[in-house]
Amino acid sequence: MISTMGLLQSWGGLGTSIASFIFMWDMIRRYCPPELIRASDKWTRRIRSFFYPFIQISISEFMSNNLKPHDAYAAVEAYLSVHLAKEAKKLRAETVHGGGKLVLSMDEHERVTDEFGGAKIQWISGKIVQRESKYLPEVERKYYKVTFHKKYRDMVTDTYLEHVIKTGKEIQMRNRKRKLYTNGHNKTTWSHIVFEHPATFDSLAMEAEKKREIVDDLLMFRESKDFYARIGKAWKRGYLLYGPPGTGKSTMIAAMANLLDYDVYDLELTSVRDNTELRRLLAETSSKSIIVIEDIDCSLDLTGQRKKKQEKPPEEKTSKTKKEVPRKDTEESGSRVTLSGLLNFIDGLWSACSGERIIVFTTNYVDKLDPALTRRGRMDKHIELSYCSFEGFEVLAKNYLLLDEHPLFEPIEMLMKETKIIPADVAESLMPSSPKEDAGKCLLKLIDALKQAKEMMIKKGKEESADKGVPEMKEDADVLQDMEDSADSLDGFTQN
Repeated sequence: MISTMGLLQSWGGLGTSIASFIFMWDMIRRYCPPELIRASDKWTRRIRSFFYPFIQISISEFMSNNLKPHDAYAAVEAYLSVHLAKEAKKLRAETVHGGGKLVLSMDEHERVTDEFGGAKIQWISGKIVQRESKYLPEVERKYYKVTFHKKYRDMVTDTYLEHVIKTGKEIQMRNRKRKLYTNGHNKTTWSHIVFEHPATFDSLAMEAEKKREIVDDLLMFRESKDFYARIGKAWKRGYLLYGPPGTGKSTMIAAMANLLDYDVYDLELTSVRDNTELRRLLAETSSKSIIVIEDIDCSLDLTGQRKKKQEKPPEEKTSKTKKEVPRKDTEESGSRVTLSGLLNFIDGLWSACSGERIIVFTTNYVDKLDPALTRRGRMDKHIELSYCSFEGFEVLAKNYLLLDEHPLFEPIEMLMKETKIIPADVAESLMPSSPKEDAGKCLLKLIDALKQAKEMMIKKGKEESADKGVPEMKEDADVLQDMEDSADSLDGFTQN
């Protein structure tokens, strides 16, 4: 009993002493001169470092105030997931290439210990939440912190970290998942999903010679790092894909990504607040990537911010041409991106912040684009994706029906020479609607679709000829009669 009472009195005295020390320290810091306090803090840090002989190095997820992803962070994450994940008690699981294999990595606020060259090195995963301004949402910033004894400083900084980065990058290449990024609606950063589109150039409904030309151009770009450095240009290339809807522009982009093994950044301009945010999104993209702006003519009214629109006569305001498409108004979208900002995004100083990138614009109406967007040097290669040719049909027949030849190919070829049909409609006709539908029935469906398209062309031609007047009607009527005679002969061929 006596010993217990003595212990309690000792603890009580200790608590009183601590409270008195805290009170006195607060008084000293409150009334001492600032110079004396700074000197005291300096000596306090030195004493603390003497008794705490450990060094800490932080590796953040982003560099330069969230402007660019930190390559070392991803490499460290890959290294720890393979070599040290077994020691961690809190793990995060992800799939590789969408398959059943799981890759385990350290979860937030978990720590593991590594051994290298006789030194024990501790890794800690963490996360901080910051708000850059009151107008922007909170942003999460992840980091890894490595702690080691100061006597191993040279070994860790010169050898160990280099070993971790090199090994981590090798693991990344083995487990790499291509990603599809988007800035989404009202998002100021990129979000992503795994990119698993199966399109290849072999499956594209396009002439073989044209495909070879595009593939050769892409492969040459991928191997041209030294060439671009020698000529003093940023390692990037622009592609303009244009043509009617349904001609395979998006499929072409997927085939490009699969050929080069690049990530895809699908940029929605209407979700970008202003030019500053556009530059920041560009800086956050990685190398080996394709940046896509689809339907560039419909995204924002970019030309109107550089030159004043001409006033249309009253009769033109009331009637719309068939080429007009709905355009999202800049004020409605809340975006203040200008043509100048977009041009700087493509080939300004900021475009060189990361190498080996392809920028792709798609449009249905190339004549609506400002010439400054499409000139050589910005959009280096213009690729027209037009109506389906017979060579393109042969590719689709091979893909959908496993056919290299068929008696119905001849009438289809004759119809395609006289009829415009997009690859999407051809593919829809060749798609079997039931297990009982064989290749012949699918080809007959396509022939019917081609005949309907041809009848519509004939009807449209007659209406246009009637609008032209009597002097031009005879010549147009002869052409239309030839088309009708050709259609009648094809009817007899397919019936036989």
